[in-house]
This record gives sequence, C-alpha cells and structure tokens, in this order.
Amino acid sequence: MKKVSVLVACGSGVATSTIAQEAIKGIAQGAGVEIEVHKCTIADIPSQQSNVDVVFTTANYRKPLDKPHLSVFGLVSGVNEAKVKADVAALLKQIAES
Repeated sequence: MKKVSVLVACGSGVATSTIAQEAIKGIAQGAGVEIEVHKCTIADIPSQQSNVDVVFTTANYRKPLDKPHLSVFGLVSGVNEAKVKADVAALLKQIAES
C-alpha cells in the first residue's frame, strides 16, 4: 500500500481543519493506512490539490476538483460521525491500494 497524501481544508485553514486532521490521522491509523497531512483554506484548494491524493473539507465545497473529495464536517460537529469515519477509512484504503 502506498502512503496517501491528504489535504484538509477549512475556512481559515486553522480551526476546524486541525480538529478534522487529528480525527483523520486516527482513522487512517485504525485502517492501517499511512498518511501525510497538509492543511489549507478552502480558497487554496485549487492551487493545493495537485500536490495530494485526496481532499477533505470541513465546509461545503462545490467547485470541481481533480482529486477525490469528501466533506468531513461530521468529524467536527459529531453529526453522522460514525458514517463519516467509515467513509474516510474506505476512501483512504481505496487510494492506498490503487
């Protein structure tokens, strides 16, 4: 399995992305996937996405992306957290095995 490069983005690039980043690290570890995490603001996604394998956002992002994308607001809010965790783990595994 390859190491997966992850981009975590939020409005400011600081607050909720830090919470999500820590949760994603734990999910990846539990799934047996090695990751490298990068953070940015929502506005920086278009310029940053070429450097990563997958993009996770804590806010709505509806612009087209070249990379797989998943909203992970549930990791911050606790709403549907179990489903979001399962979706993150599945996506990371899929990318790591590709």
